[in-house]
Amino acid sequence: MADLSLPGSCIVESEHADCFSYLSDEEKVMLKKNTIDIEFGKGEVIAKQGSFASHIIYLKKGLAKIYLSGNNKDLILKITPEKRFIGLSSIFEGNNKFIYSASTYIDSEAQLIDKEFFKTLFRNNSRFAANIISIQNENAAQVYSRFYSLTRKQSSGLIADLLLCLSNRVFKSPKFCLPLSRNDLADLVGLSVESVMRILKEFKEEDLIETRGKRIEILNVESLDKISQYG
Repeated sequence: MADLSLPGSCIVESEHADCFSYLSDEEKVMLKKNTIDIEFGKGEVIAKQGSFASHIIYLKKGLAKIYLSGNNKDLILKITPEKRFIGLSSIFEGNNKFIYSASTYIDSEAQLIDKEFFKTLFRNNSRFAANIISIQNENAAQVYSRFYSLTRKQSSGLIADLLLCLSNRVFKSPKFCLPLSRNDLADLVGLSVESVMRILKEFKEEDLIETRGKRIEILNVESLDKISQYG
């Protein structure tokens, strides 16, 4: 059983492009014919919760958030970096709508794959189907881990978890320029903007991180990891 207390629960770790390697040459040609490339500007909606899902979305480049729309406040489920699918839940029988919304944090490029063709690949190519099922399982585990973090960790642990996720899984570097606003950060961890800024200031004073504007550098991974798990 996976340890849901592990840090880095803001995204699914593995890239989804691997599933395309299981397609035959003929299937790859047909995939290209059934795919539309779309560019999205910063803040644009890629998928809207409750709307008809005619395509499976593959985020080719960029960064997006997946969230449940609420009356007063949205609940962010995860961050989606490039080379990830959006809307896989709509391929399974009994559901033809997006069960969540997705919008971009930065300028992004997406490929819209016809859903009926995608379902044909799923039915006819067992290795491709097995990989998609694996992706869905990982998606579910990631959401469970995220809800564990939101409900069990203290404020400092939530911020440490987010910083480690951004460093290790999104930007893959201890130094990165954060494209998220203060409100975005607060929404991701379910805290107020004031609490997020206070904790970041404390981390900086303790030499755990260095910040300059939107640039962040992780200085002490081990200490952040301990705070993420126990703090």
